[in-house]
Amino acid sequence: MSLNSDLRQLMKPYYWINILLSISYVTSKRTSIICNFLFPDVDCELDSRETEILFFLIIVVMLRTRKAGSVTMVNYLSSSFVYTKIANLILWLYADIRYGLPYGALIILCALLLPEPTYSGPEHIIYFRGPQSLDEELKRHKTTWLVCLYAAWHPACVNFAPVFAELSASYSLENLKFGKLDVGRYPEAAAKYRVQDGPTSRQLPTVLLFSEGQEKLRKPHADHTGKLQKFLFSKDNMKAAFDIDDLYQECKEKLSAAKNNKKTE
Repeated sequence: MSLNSDLRQLMKPYYWINILLSISYVTSKRTSIICNFLFPDVDCELDSRETEILFFLIIVVMLRTRKAGSVTMVNYLSSSFVYTKIANLILWLYADIRYGLPYGALIILCALLLPEPTYSGPEHIIYFRGPQSLDEELKRHKTTWLVCLYAAWHPACVNFAPVFAELSASYSLENLKFGKLDVGRYPEAAAKYRVQDGPTSRQLPTVLLFSEGQEKLRKPHADHTGKLQKFLFSKDNMKAAFDIDDLYQECKEKLSAAKNNKKTE
């Protein structure tokens, strides 16, 4: 099911155009017809400098996608596009500045005309405008909240958005609600909930479970030594870490009992 969803996602112009841009140099250099046309006086082989750039690219992509918490094929591609395009720009400029400059212009043009597709499926999420609005909701002790602290510009938060939205659509109840708070826009929320909101932060996203107005659990969390424990924000990991299935049943039973009490009164 996940593979079919990824394949449908890859059919969107943003992905296949960026894939073509990401493999443009190697494909051109290794395809004899294209290579002989673009580089008539050069062997159609990658030299040592080009090979070094490509190996460095592979290492960077592996490290950055792992740090971003990418868990699907689409996530890996989305996280790697910026690095692969920069590497290709360097390779085109290294080969011939007359090819590098148009390639750079093409990258900018595609970024302007083809932004990355955002999740457009069903969701039941309340977006809080600052920590005060969240505090007001938490005062309603009968409601259990799963709240995602995120930054709109952070790759891991972008990757997690459809997962959180899907969970909200499947598990939302009158007394089990899902919320999001943009700590990039409201840094006072980051300070209040002890979340670093910088570009190198390993705490974005952070998901908090509130019950009876109090924080019960968060991911990622720090251990007894203060070291942050890494957490991959996949759907299965979220369901297991927060015991969402049991939480849903518990809230559903409480909701049913409250409605029955009202009928008997």
